[in-house]
Amino acid sequence: MTMTPYRPGRNGGNFYSGSPVDRAAQDRADAARIASYLACGDTLLVPCWHGRHLIVQDGDDSARIELPARRSALLTPEILDRSNWVFLGYLDGRPLFVVDLSLLDQPELVFPHARGTFRELRPLAGLLPPDEAAILAQARGMVHWRAHSRFCGTCGAPNRPDQAGHRLACTTEPTHLHFPRTDPVVIMLVQRQDRVLLARGTRFGTESRTLSALAGFVEPGETPEEAVAREVMEEVGLPVDTIRYHSAQPWPYPGTLMLAFTAIAHTDALHLDPEEIVEARWLTRDDVRNHAALGFTLPGPTTIARRMIDDWLE
Repeated sequence: MTMTPYRPGRNGGNFYSGSPVDRAAQDRADAARIASYLACGDTLLVPCWHGRHLIVQDGDDSARIELPARRSALLTPEILDRSNWVFLGYLDGRPLFVVDLSLLDQPELVFPHARGTFRELRPLAGLLPPDEAAILAQARGMVHWRAHSRFCGTCGAPNRPDQAGHRLACTTEPTHLHFPRTDPVVIMLVQRQDRVLLARGTRFGTESRTLSALAGFVEPGETPEEAVAREVMEEVGLPVDTIRYHSAQPWPYPGTLMLAFTAIAHTDALHLDPEEIVEARWLTRDDVRNHAALGFTLPGPTTIARRMIDDWLE
């Protein structure tokens, strides 16, 4: 598998997208096949522990995830039975599983030959090749869903895994089925003539100086375009139109899908919701390029917000 350093907008893609994994949905229902993969020494593992992953950091500007082979892991049947695992698919023809070892106190003992250590993803994400980050996006989303879906939301009975971890079935009759969920979020870059609107939300804390695009969750019975118009009006009091789709990005914190749009405002007047927005500014391209001198920072290079801002600058 060829890995390449990430650059915003490289090859038209967003960070956490472009996974090299063949998800192989057709094999998930084959219980015998999945069991043989779990016992096979060539099977690759994505270990997860309390949202952390085995990561090898090579200096200050490079890191990679470690995918130990089954044969090198002291992963007993007892540990597997106690842990949530999911068949992710095939990586270069080899079966790939995520295994959540959060029930263990010392997960590193399972991988005595590993070079990596269990690290938080967010601070190191920008150092990873995008292919590897995309693998973790899938793995993290599945692990989070499994950990937060232990019981049936309909009857309250315990859930049991099915379809190699991609489906849960409650243990009552009639059985209720549950599937992985992804929460859609719209993120929008609002423009007016030669300026763009960037804002700082209350959720980023008082010390943050980052100005970013507006964003919000899509509500039931709402299209993404309708969510864009509603969120902009709610957060900054601007009516917008000419809403255009830009791109999408999986965002594994813990499991959302960012749907990016641009929109046009026809007035400058801002009316901020103090519960959501601390500040918002209309900025020219020179302002954005000289953001440090103006006392603010831009979103990180792995974010879709930064991708949209960079595209607007170019």
